[in-house]
Formats: sequence, structure tokens, C-alpha cells
Amino acid sequence: MADRTRRELSLVSLSLVAVALGVATGIGAAMFRVLIAFFHNLFFTGEISVAFDANRLTPPSPFGPWILLAPVLGGLVVVFIVRRFAPEAKGHGVPEVMDAIYYKGGVIRPVVVFAKALASAISIGSGHSVGREGPIIQIGSAIGSVFGQWGRLATWQVITLVAAGAGAGIAATFNTPLGGVMFAIELMLPEVSARTFLPVVLATGTATYVGRMIFGLAPAFTLSLAEVSNVALPTNPALLPLYVALGVICGLAAFAFVRGLHGLEDVMEARLPNPYLRAVAGFAVLGGLFLLLQATTGAYHVDGVGYGTIEEVLHGRLDAAEILFLLFAAKLFATTLSLASGASGGVFAPSLFLGATLGGAFGSLAGMLFPEFNLTAAQFALIGMAAMVGGGTGAAMTAILMMFEMTTAYSVIVPAIVAVACAIGTRRALSSENIYTFKLLRRGHRIPKDRHTNMFLVRPAREVMAPVKGRIAVSGRLDRADVTLRPLAMEDETGYALLVRGRHVSGVMRIEDWRRFAATRAGDAQGSGEPPQVMRRFILARPGDLMVDVIRRMNRHHAELVLVAEEGHSSVHADDILGVIGDHELAAEVRASFDDR
Repeated sequence: MADRTRRELSLVSLSLVAVALGVATGIGAAMFRVLIAFFHNLFFTGEISVAFDANRLTPPSPFGPWILLAPVLGGLVVVFIVRRFAPEAKGHGVPEVMDAIYYKGGVIRPVVVFAKALASAISIGSGHSVGREGPIIQIGSAIGSVFGQWGRLATWQVITLVAAGAGAGIAATFNTPLGGVMFAIELMLPEVSARTFLPVVLATGTATYVGRMIFGLAPAFTLSLAEVSNVALPTNPALLPLYVALGVICGLAAFAFVRGLHGLEDVMEARLPNPYLRAVAGFAVLGGLFLLLQATTGAYHVDGVGYGTIEEVLHGRLDAAEILFLLFAAKLFATTLSLASGASGGVFAPSLFLGATLGGAFGSLAGMLFPEFNLTAAQFALIGMAAMVGGGTGAAMTAILMMFEMTTAYSVIVPAIVAVACAIGTRRALSSENIYTFKLLRRGHRIPKDRHTNMFLVRPAREVMAPVKGRIAVSGRLDRADVTLRPLAMEDETGYALLVRGRHVSGVMRIEDWRRFAATRAGDAQGSGEPPQVMRRFILARPGDLMVDVIRRMNRHHAELVLVAEEGHSSVHADDILGVIGDHELAAEVRASFDDR
């Protein structure tokens, strides 16, 4: 039973809380980026500074080969923070938010806000191959949960604020308000309705506004329109097979990412059960990869969020197919190794990197095979980014909209739609679980990946109610001899009987329960028959009331059932009751709503 001490805010009040949540999350996103800059400069240059442009390649460290110790030292600190203060802060964060929504009533501990921010800032700053969007999603969700817990709000309102915080976090991080809204809808919200959608939109929009005040209006990535001008002309059907092929390839890569991430984690936990030893071993290898890439390609590439490499691809400065394939493989290994070794960070930015390099390599090869189309690596890098994100997360609209908002390249939407659909279809053919739900499935926690509309919620009460089959006059307690045992004039065993005192309903019971009780009393001269299951907590509804409103009122008043009364009466008596809606009727309607799906 729901906690009676909880309260339910009006939509206006909840919306105001969502605006405050957006402000807090926007400021939190800014502070988080400052923390990343501070630790990045500390680990890579030894300077105390917050001046840092994540969209540029990291220059060679003055520490030379000793830079391989940066991820090791950072990893040890992260493991300590996670183990000491918040185990939920380990990994990429989004699965923990989904787990809180579906299995914990939206409750996230306040300490997660600080532990996740610090642990993830150190992870990214020290070079772990993870993204900053997962942490800020978890941070924004935790802030929303704290708001809901402080206000002792109803569970659905706490969950709404958690989802709103997630959308606000991703919107503030990438300057993508529409993408943030779609992320919350596709991956977070169990219910999509006016009462949940409006708070999410307000929180996301407010966070974006705060982010733009701090970071400016520029999109997450800049690129020359000349690089994408040839891609998206949907009037050229010859390009459609290329979009389909890239989508299938990205779907296969997304499957490899999902399985590789958790497979390597299993291997490392089995071989190196001590988390500190696991961090030293894993991050030492990661540091060695930095040095190898620096020696062979001139840059670390796979350190941190990897936006610098993405920008190089989008501007056409990095377009050799063999180098791009190499960077794809290196990033895939670096990200799975980082998270398996205990890093705290997201998988969204690595997915963008993987999509940009894989798509860029595909575009470079396509340009050589079909020179008449003037195809380039940058053009297909955009499509690959959307396809990889969509294939890995299963969030199709989020991937497409965010790619447009992050680059302002509107022409990429049509190819992205084709590629994302093929990527998701390919990955789902191999694994129904996405990169977020796979982790929770291993705990035995299943997360729904589809949203079904229960059609009975818009049906009127008259179509759901069970009929009243009889009225039983009661003059005393049912387990006393002064109860009037008047037989019911019907043969069937279904429906309800009203217990009536005078003209008022004092209780309701199912027909079969009454018959069993009456039979027991008839054969018991001492009058010791057990009373039947009488339901006394009920609310009234009119025949035309929609079930969605009726059920909400049932929960609000903790009612066992609903009495459906005739229209137009100022007071309701037993003779006015037309039917009854109980758990049996609700369960039957829910089951029927899944017919032919």
C-alpha cells in the first residue's frame, strides 16, 4: 500500500519544481565540466587551471612516457570514492537511474550527486575512455530524486522528476533540448502523459537555457556545410543502399560494444577480484595505449571523451580509412577496458567516437569506390554517429534529433533515419538488450524496451464495471445471528452483492463469497460461521468517467473498489448503484488489452 504521508502536487506546482530542477542541473553540468577541466590539466600538464577545450586533441604531455601513470592514479582514487561512498557511481550511470525508476520508486541517495561528480570528473580528467553525459544524467536524476524525497511527493512524481533530471542533464551537456526530452521519453519515463511530459520539457528547456548562458549558443560540434552537402539528397536513390549498409555495420558494432563491455568486465573480475589491483592492471594498459597511439598517429585520441578526434573527422582532417578503422578498434578496446577496470563515466560519447570513426572509414572507402558521388569521410561520420548511438541505446529518435542538434546539419536527418533504423534492427536481431538494459538484466531486473498504451484507460466506467447481482439487507454483524440471510435470486456465481443498511451501502462482496458464507451459516446451528471477505473501502464514480481518472482516484483514496452510480443524483443510495469495479475487473481489462499484440 502506498505511503499515506506522501503528497501529490498539482501540475502547476510540479512544473515549478521542474524549473528549479532544470536550473540546478544546468549549474551542475557547468560545475561538472569545470571539475573535468581541473583534473585534466592536473593529470596531463601538472597545472592548476580550468582552461580546457574538450573539442581539441590533447597535446603531448610534458610528463612524456610517465603519462601512462595518469589513468592509473586516477583509477585508484575513483575506486576508493566508489567503494567508500557510493557503489552506484561505478560505471556509466544510466542503468542505475533506470533501476531506480523501475525498482526503487525513483529513490536515489543524495550522496550519489557528489560521489558521481567527483569520481567521473577524475575518471575523464585522468584519461579514462568514458563520456561526461552518463554522469550528468545520473547527477541530474539524483537531484530530481532528492527534490521529490524532500517534498515527500507521490512515487509517480518522484519518478517524473528523476526522468526530468536525466533529460535536463543530457540537454545541458550537449546543448540539445529536443534530444534531452526524447532521451527521457524513450529511455526513462514509464508513463508518457501531460502530467509527466510537461515537467520533463520545462526541466530540459530550463537546463538548456542555463547551459547556453554559461557555455554559449554554439552546437556541440562544428563542421563545414560543404562536408555534408552531398550526403543527404534523398532524391538520389543510389545512396540509399550505402545508408542501409552503414546502418547494418553500426548495428553489428553496437552488438560487439554491448557484449564486449560486459564480457571483459566478467573476465577482469574473475581474474583480478581485488578492485584496486584490477584498476592498476587495466589502466596501465590504457596508459600504454596512449603512448602507442601518440607514437603512431601523433595524438592520444582515445583519452577522455574523445571529442577532439570527432572534430578532426568532421572537419575532414582525419579521413584515411585505415587510420579510422584503427581508431575505432582502439576506442572500442579502451572504453570496454576503462569501464571493466572501474572507471566512472558514460558510454554516449564513446558511441559518438565509434560511430564517427567507423562511419568515416566507410565513407572514405565509398568515396574511392564511387567517385562520381563525391563522398567523404566526414559525411558518413555524421550518419555513423547517429547509427551507433541508436544501435547501442535503442533510442532511435534521441539519436536522430541529437545528431541534428549537435551539428545543426539538418540534411543528415533522412540518411540518419535509414541508418539508425537498420542499426537498431540489426542489433536487436542479435540481442534484445541494449547497452543500458543488459547490465540490469544480469541482476535479474528487466526494463521494458517497448511502451504499450492500455486502451482500457480511455474506456468509460460503464464498459468495465461488473453488474450488481443482489442486495443483502444487514441489520447487524455478519458473524452474528441477527443478520438477514436472504437468498440471492440468481444462479450464476459472478458479479457483486451490496450489503445494505437502510438505503446505504455498508459493504460489498463477491457473489461466490456470499454463497459460501450463507451455506456455512445454514449448516451451523451455533452461528459460528466465518464472515466473508467484505470490502468496505470504496469510492463512487459515474458511468461516463474514464478509467484513467477512476484508477487514479482509487489509488489516491486507497480504495478496494469503485461503485458506479447513476448520473444526476446529488446523493447516492443503494438503489442508484449500477455496477462495481474491483481488482478482478481491472486485471481482466489489462489482460484483454494485450490481445492480438
